[in-house]
Amino acid sequence: MISVTDAARAVLDCPEPMGKVRLAKACGRSVAAGTIAEIGLAAAPPRPGRPTRPRLCAPRHMARRRAAGSRAGRIALYHALAHIELNAIDLAFDLIARFADPALPWAFYAEWARIGAEEAHHFELLEGRLQAFGAAYGDLPAHDGLWEAALATSDDLLARLAVVPLVLEARGLDVTPGMITRLRGHGDGEGAAMLELILEEEIRHVAAGWRWFRWVAERRGMDPPAAWAGLVRTRYKGKIKPPFNQAARLAAGFDAGWLELVSSPDRAGTPARR
Repeated sequence: MISVTDAARAVLDCPEPMGKVRLAKACGRSVAAGTIAEIGLAAAPPRPGRPTRPRLCAPRHMARRRAAGSRAGRIALYHALAHIELNAIDLAFDLIARFADPALPWAFYAEWARIGAEEAHHFELLEGRLQAFGAAYGDLPAHDGLWEAALATSDDLLARLAVVPLVLEARGLDVTPGMITRLRGHGDGEGAAMLELILEEEIRHVAAGWRWFRWVAERRGMDPPAAWAGLVRTRYKGKIKPPFNQAARLAAGFDAGWLELVSSPDRAGTPARR
């Protein structure tokens, strides 16, 4: 029987996107079935395996995406989202392997294995949508900002949870409804329905980040909202900007106090905004 960290390391080491998808989904199924039920000792690599394409650029060098009404604009949108989901697969499994700790409950590893498998399904859906437009993942440049955030939080589980699910993934809750509206307005109902499914699952992913952040913070004797604000201020280089999807954030478990930290720029101790 392999351990969950062995399975996570295999996902992280795989450079080919659809191979990574297959391994991620297999890990999720095995954990759910109980055929993987040990944490293990496999460590995360410094960086995950990546294909030779797309070419990675600094975020500031990325071209502004075209309007979603054109074929090129929709390809650019789906390609950017596919790149986010490929990173999300690795972020979920890096969380498992990098922060393996017998003090964490098995439920932590089971939940992130499930999330990693769902991120793999999201990538699969987006790659299929790209192919419907005669394109494929890797055709356009992409940036490495998500993995840079992972590197900046590689030393502390609480910092990783504060920044990745509770800032970066939470931002997806804010912007996805607008994408859905634009796609539907341009007659792309299939793409809009796909993003609705992804949004529904991402709400659960952010909720998992919130729940485990609170769990770890409380066991360190810290106030979760104050700990989150401090970690975002010190560990996240970007700025958090409105508009915020408060309904989705509430559904993900942000209580009123946490929403104030996100949406009130003049509050003392509030983190920098993206």
